[in-house]
Amino acid sequence: MKKQLFVLIFSFFTLLAFGQGDAAAIIEDFKPSTLNQPGQDYPMVNSQGYARFKIIAPTADSVRVSLGLGGRGGTLLTKAEDGSWMGTTEGPMDEGFHYYNVRIDGGKFNDPGAKNYYGSVRWESGIEIPAHDQDFYALKNVPHGLVSQVLFPSPSTNTSRRAFVYTPPGYAKDKNKKYPVLYLQHGWGEDETAWSNQGHANLIMDNLIAEGKIEPFIIVMTYGMTNEIKFGGLRNFDITPFQTVLVDELIPYIDQNFQTKADHANRAMGGLSMGGMETKTTTLNKPEVFSHYALLSGGTYKPEDIKDKSKVKLIFLSCGSKERPDGVKTAAADLKAAGFNAVSYVSEGTAHEFQTWRRSLYELAPLLFKK
Repeated sequence: MKKQLFVLIFSFFTLLAFGQGDAAAIIEDFKPSTLNQPGQDYPMVNSQGYARFKIIAPTADSVRVSLGLGGRGGTLLTKAEDGSWMGTTEGPMDEGFHYYNVRIDGGKFNDPGAKNYYGSVRWESGIEIPAHDQDFYALKNVPHGLVSQVLFPSPSTNTSRRAFVYTPPGYAKDKNKKYPVLYLQHGWGEDETAWSNQGHANLIMDNLIAEGKIEPFIIVMTYGMTNEIKFGGLRNFDITPFQTVLVDELIPYIDQNFQTKADHANRAMGGLSMGGMETKTTTLNKPEVFSHYALLSGGTYKPEDIKDKSKVKLIFLSCGSKERPDGVKTAAADLKAAGFNAVSYVSEGTAHEFQTWRRSLYELAPLLFKK
């Protein structure tokens, strides 16, 4: 009996020691997130990737932070005497951008301390976990391109629709120069602002151009019309309305109003997640329109999917290492064996999240429109 009691006591203090060790392992070098509202200290992040939140809700009974993909689920906050609620994620988060919201007594709200980004079919709070490789999308003292909003006529939807267009540095200086175009799609729950705001596509391009790693090209980002279906309802999505808007309305508008090389060889389409599904379906339906294909965490192609190999100049497949990298690698290998110019890329240490897609665009851009 005494021996059993000793074992129980020993086990208790061992667990307690481990708990204290875990707490002590968190480095207290927390700093405000770079995506905070002006003058707001919280949320904070530390050098290990932990996130710490503070919410002022003195009459609340419970407050929980619900993190998006890449986090560790909900973080329950603890109430302090001043009525504020604080808590730290149970573990470090993946590097890069994450959506999140605050649950107060069961209701869903945004964090007043953080900026908002359109995702999950609503404007949600965003937090940035500093990445070891963040230099490639950093704002630097280099020539910058322009991201402009355009409203283009859409007879098929009986309205005007919006797109954002990235034009590279120096675009307006030479009216005779023409550029290839990448049509780049967002994922489910997002919209045409995602690739610039969350993805930093313009900064990635600016830095690559400044370093001489790519030939400049235009990027066009428009709404994929994907949010009319609920999450998980992919089988119910009809590509036809979006395909009509993209191919019959947006592309002619872009070619008429921008300095584009308006031909098949100089036109690419890519997309992340559900935007990858749109890319795959559209490129297979309209092989005469696009010559470069890119699926970012958005599925794969099989050699038998493509009827005319001569129309495809590049197939780029990517995902995070926490997704299904073997599928991407195998698909690219099969396409190569069948004679396609296929490239796979796996973002190490990330899942279905924007750090995966930022890195993917960085790897994709130098491969596009090569002479």
